[in-house]
Amino acid sequence: MRYLRALLFQAGLISSSLVYGLIMPLLIWPLSHERRYRVLIQWGRFNIWWLRVTCGVRYRVRGLEHVDTSRPHVVMSKHQSAWETLAFVSIFPRQTWVLKRELMRIPLFGWALAMLQPVPIDRSAGRQALEGLLREGKKRLDQGLWVIVFPEGTRVNPGEKGRYRQGGAQLAARGGYPVLPVALNSGTYWPRHGILRRPGTIEVSVGPPIETQGRSAAEVLALTEDWIESEMAQLEARDEASPREQ
Repeated sequence: MRYLRALLFQAGLISSSLVYGLIMPLLIWPLSHERRYRVLIQWGRFNIWWLRVTCGVRYRVRGLEHVDTSRPHVVMSKHQSAWETLAFVSIFPRQTWVLKRELMRIPLFGWALAMLQPVPIDRSAGRQALEGLLREGKKRLDQGLWVIVFPEGTRVNPGEKGRYRQGGAQLAARGGYPVLPVALNSGTYWPRHGILRRPGTIEVSVGPPIETQGRSAAEVLALTEDWIESEMAQLEARDEASPREQ
């Protein structure tokens, strides 16, 4: 039954990707960025709903009182699965993402993504990649967009920790924008590999904003990493203590 539910979810994910990646861009390209955003984020919202219906995966957010909509933030988050790339549009204000340039080349997905003004980086470009991130990321923040950064650079499995990179912290510190740290356990329910999704409730924990005025990027990164990893330890302890839904 779990395989059947997983296949139903995949069918909905693929079908909605065809609609939002192929048809919608043709219809909305004359619109402003704000209106394009309102249309295209429905893809993420639909798939989070469909994931709950087909696979029983829900979520709850702690710390929403820390989401201050009066100014943009740099969200620096743990990254365990594709779930957060779908769900964050429902948790944080109008946003864009720092991502690998290769994602822009994916048919349909990449075409729609390009309409939302992401900040693509070429990891092989070294210093130039960082300079591009700082330049383009600040433009997005100055436009009022929140910028989502996964500081470990890639998905990590539950219980694992990658090397935190300074790009997001440098972006926030250079522009004087606050960092919002985020911990989550999505990889427990949406594993990195395979199509099975485990029923249960994903926990997202949003920390207090880390102000960057008067702080170096290294200090901002250290504070962010400490908060995220400390919170991750608590999330993982709760996961181990809770019975798994079948």
